[in-house]
Amino acid sequence: MAEALLQLTPQGLYCPPGDFFVDPWQPVHRAVITHAHSDHARPGMQAYLTAREGEAVLRARLGSAAAIQSLAYAEPLRLNGVELSLHPAGHILGAAQVRIAYRGEVWCVSGDYKTEADPTCTPFEPVRCHTFVTEATFGLPIYRWRPQAELFAAIHAWWRVNQDAGRASLLFCYALGKAQRLLTGLDPAIGPIFCHGAVERFNAVYRAAGARMPPTTYTGAATGDVDWSRALILAPPSAQASAWTRRFGEVSTAFASGWMCIRGTRRRRAVDRGFALSDHADWPGLLAAIAATGAERVWVTHGYSAVLARWLAEQGLEASAVATCFEGEQGAAAGEDEVSMAGS
Repeated sequence: MAEALLQLTPQGLYCPPGDFFVDPWQPVHRAVITHAHSDHARPGMQAYLTAREGEAVLRARLGSAAAIQSLAYAEPLRLNGVELSLHPAGHILGAAQVRIAYRGEVWCVSGDYKTEADPTCTPFEPVRCHTFVTEATFGLPIYRWRPQAELFAAIHAWWRVNQDAGRASLLFCYALGKAQRLLTGLDPAIGPIFCHGAVERFNAVYRAAGARMPPTTYTGAATGDVDWSRALILAPPSAQASAWTRRFGEVSTAFASGWMCIRGTRRRRAVDRGFALSDHADWPGLLAAIAATGAERVWVTHGYSAVLARWLAEQGLEASAVATCFEGEQGAAAGEDEVSMAGS
C-alpha cells in the first residue's frame, strides 16, 4: 500500500489514487508545487496548487496566465479520496511540505527546507508521517551552519573594508529567497543598498507579503553621481561574468551560499569572499527534521542522497535514494539563471 501512494515517473513524483504530481519537471495536468524556485516550479502545467503564502511569488515566476490555486497552511483538500495539505517548510516565502494521507497511510514530501529561523517566511514545522521524502542538498557531516549573527557581522565587516579601500561591494546570491533573507539582516546605516533587477523584482513581492527589509534601489534607476564605493550591491550569480558589473568600477566580489563552506568552491566561483548562508538544512538540521517526523521509511532526494540514505539505514530506518531531475541548491542555481536576467 505504502509503495503505491507515490511513484517516481518520467514526469516526477506521482500520486496514483489522488491523480496529481508533486513538483513535476515535465508538463502534467495537475501539479502540487512545494515552492517557486525553478527546479520545483516548472512552466507548462495545466493547473498548479501551492501554499497561499507563496502564491504571489509563484505568480511572479509563471505569469498571469498560469492556473494557480492556493491553500492556507494545514488546510485540507480532498482529491479522489486522498487528503492533501500543505505545511511550512521554512525554505523561502510560501515554501511548503506536502502531506498526503490515504487509507491510514501518511506520506510527506518536504521539497526544500531549513530549520533555521528566517524572518522572511513561516518557520519549518515537522509533519508526522509513515514515509518522509527529504532533500539531502547538504547531506554530509561537514555541512554545519555558523550562527547567522556571525555571518552578517562578517558581511558587514567585508563591506566596511571595501569602503575604506574605495571598492564597491558586489554580493552574488540567488534572486528569490536568499537575497531577501540577506536584506533582512543587512545594516543600511553602513551605506546604500542596490539590487539587480532580478532581485528587486522579488523584493517587491516579499514587501507586499509583509517582509521587513531596508530600502533598496534598482541599479538601473541609479543616477550618474552614485558613489559605488559606499554601496552594497546584490545580484544573481548569472550576472557575475556580464558587462553589467562594469558600471561599478573597482569591486570586491562575494557569494552567499551554503557551498561556500568549501574553499575549493569559493575558488571555482572566482570571488573574493564566500559567506556560507544557506536556505537548506545542514547535516544536524536534516537529522533533526527527519527524526521529528517519526517516519519509518525515508526517500532521499537532491544532493548527497546516497550518503544520507546509507546513514539512515544504519540507524535502522528503511531508507533509499531517489533520483530526481534537479539536484538541490546547485539545481536551483541553474533554474534561477533562467529568470535572473529578467531585469538588470
